[in-house]
Amino acid sequence: MSKSLDRQLAALQHRDPARRFDLAAVDAGSKPFSVGDKATDKAAVEETAARLDTLQNLFWADRRYRMLIVLQGMDASGKDGTLRHVFGRMSPLGVHAVGWRAPSEEERSHDFLWRIHQRTPAAGEITLFNRSHYEDVIVPVVKGQITREQTRQRFAQINDFERMLTEHGTVILKFMLHLSRDEQRARLQARLDDPAKRWKFLMEDVEARRRWDDYQAAYADLISATGTPWAPWTVVPADSKTHRNLMIATLVEQRLRSLELRFPEGDPALDGLRIE
Repeated sequence: MSKSLDRQLAALQHRDPARRFDLAAVDAGSKPFSVGDKATDKAAVEETAARLDTLQNLFWADRRYRMLIVLQGMDASGKDGTLRHVFGRMSPLGVHAVGWRAPSEEERSHDFLWRIHQRTPAAGEITLFNRSHYEDVIVPVVKGQITREQTRQRFAQINDFERMLTEHGTVILKFMLHLSRDEQRARLQARLDDPAKRWKFLMEDVEARRRWDDYQAAYADLISATGTPWAPWTVVPADSKTHRNLMIATLVEQRLRSLELRFPEGDPALDGLRIE
């Protein structure tokens, strides 16, 4: 990456819970990873997604690591689209997407991380969280269901949980898909007007939109508190779907390459073997 892009990326990443992250300062319409031409950017997404497929095969064979990719964001920020366009080519043998919804009665009878831990990746797997354990420090906070002290306690528990995962070989990438209020309005209306997409629209989406500022504040708090050296946050400007996909695909590829993955050595007994 160029030095200019490095600087822009640094402003979008948070890895120091002792420092406040200013989410309001991030322009959701910016496109730091774009070359300035939409067709070229789309082609780059396709090319990067193809390389990710090859890297995932190597990751699956290597088995030294696990990877957890967290996608968080307001309604219509593009979590489903990211899964489809960035990770859609990967083999389902080693890649699993998990869509999180409100906890069941059984899940509520345990601690809030109980259900999450069961779906974290095994060796060689890449697990994609569409929403995540961070819902438990967003929705209950906005609705006033937990106190400030309980919120701080959950932040600390999440940090400890993610540290434990990384100490056992899990690479964690956390992306907050940052959407502007105007762009969300346009996408929600398009969803409502399209019979093929209306099923995704819930009346609670309207209530969440009314509390936009509260949700933005909750996101700023969680990013500030849970962006750590072992599991940093990256805020992705997401008003442009193409840029969102390109940025995430590029960063996942870079992280996979940084692991210096390798195929395991074959059985020496196979040397020189010819199949009749």
